Amino acid sequence: MTENTNPLNKYFRQPSIYVSLPSGTNYPPHVITASQTGELGVMPMTAKDEIRFKTPDALMNGQGVVDVIQSCVPDIKDAWNIKSHDLDTILVAIRVATYGETMEINFNVPGVNESVSHTVNLPAILDELQRTKVDAQIVLEDGLKITVRPLTYKDMTSTSLQTFQQQKMYSAIQDSKLADEEKAKRFNDAFKTLTDLNASILLKNIEMITMQDGTEISDPTHIKEFVNNANAKLIKEIEDKLMTLRGQGAVKPLKMKATEEQIKKGAPASYEVPVTFDTSNFFV
Repeated sequence: MTENTNPLNKYFRQPSIYVSLPSGTNYPPHVITASQTGELGVMPMTAKDEIRFKTPDALMNGQGVVDVIQSCVPDIKDAWNIKSHDLDTILVAIRVATYGETMEINFNVPGVNESVSHTVNLPAILDELQRTKVDAQIVLEDGLKITVRPLTYKDMTSTSLQTFQQQKMYSAIQDSKLADEEKAKRFNDAFKTLTDLNASILLKNIEMITMQDGTEISDPTHIKEFVNNANAKLIKEIEDKLMTLRGQGAVKPLKMKATEEQIKKGAPASYEVPVTFDTSNFFV
């Protein structure tokens, strides 16, 4: 042991599990430094990480999640640019590394005023997430092919913040004592902002469009003109299929069955319960 070696370093945390991401290691080195195996070592959270994860402002703007990911997964250098379909794999892995393989979730049985709890097997969820096959292309009815660019955590956080701010503005306008004409004007302005926000997210999601004759269009200006001038039915088809792809790599809802007693009270025989990872269930 050298003079400057900390004798307590044997108590320092080490990776307790290793995971592979649904998108593989297709990241530039400034975002992820991948090992030869393609797996990422995941360490338990520190006490400081827990505080970060419980700080409302840091959670709202995404910085808390970014700090915790980069602390627990040292190979991830820039968590802001992690693809959306890799995020749940990372968060579940951090939860397992920190607190173990099970997690309790509480929910209300639909149709019945009854709260129940259920133990979730996290390694089973993690295994399913890691086996996710990410589809990067959608085909439209008229033969157009859209090559999809996955949204990043930064895209998702920015969109959520802007949407939240516009919703607050709607509420403030509704509750204000402004004249009806001024209210209508401000509502229209807020609606236009939300419309522009939705269009910008759609454009971020489209990397290239391939026509039936094989022509490939990747010029952002041409793609933006297409989005702004195509008919509503075509854009709705693109949005619906993109929404389906955005669910890739996300934790699937649990399939639950109601008891006979619950069914008698009005519960459906089977139902789904979403599994989310937030401050209400992330911590033991």
